[in-house]
Amino acid sequence: MILTLPNILNAHELAQFRQHLEAADWQDGRLTAGSLASAVKDNQQLEEDAEPALSLGNHVLRTLGSHAGFRAAALPECLYPPKFNRYSGGGQYGPHVDAAVMTIRAARRSLRCDLSATLFLSDPADYDGGELCIRGDDGVREIKLPAGALVLYPSGALHWVKPVTRGVRLAAFFWVQSLVQDAGERALLLDLDTTIQALALRLSPTDPQLLKLTELYHNLLRRWARG
Repeated sequence: MILTLPNILNAHELAQFRQHLEAADWQDGRLTAGSLASAVKDNQQLEEDAEPALSLGNHVLRTLGSHAGFRAAALPECLYPPKFNRYSGGGQYGPHVDAAVMTIRAARRSLRCDLSATLFLSDPADYDGGELCIRGDDGVREIKLPAGALVLYPSGALHWVKPVTRGVRLAAFFWVQSLVQDAGERALLLDLDTTIQALALRLSPTDPQLLKLTELYHNLLRRWARG
């Protein structure tokens, strides 16, 4: 399942992010790539353990922690601290699959990558190209979202970023270990949660059917959660 979430960051936050990123010290993105990925990776990244990546990443984490749509879709158990990348001058990232397990050095723990996320920070009108392409069961989707919007997709999906032929594409990206590892189970829970929230707008909180659906949701989550 590929899911987009709008307005994760507002206009003021985006302006602050871009101001910090424009003044940042960028490094060759291939320094953080594996042996196969380094052959197809042509972008820049911030050093993840230094400013401004640390403070901006923490801001993203705090924002997502209170975002109901993200919590419902990802059912996050653990997030890899956001990284930041920059594409310009024909920069691209060829077809690749994200690693299944990553190490969070600061937390001294491993994270199973169930979901990958890209948070777009540049206005689409400010650059050409740069579409995030994700291969799914129904073919390839090309994604280029407004600044402040986020896309969630399976970490095991083959994906790539098309060359940026004009301007600069800035983004944050990270990975999620979900409480519910199975993608099909997560999708069912999200559909059920969405239905409950819609019914709650027009039914009493004590409505028997609404209570039954809520009971079903939590019992399924209890059954499927791996935490």
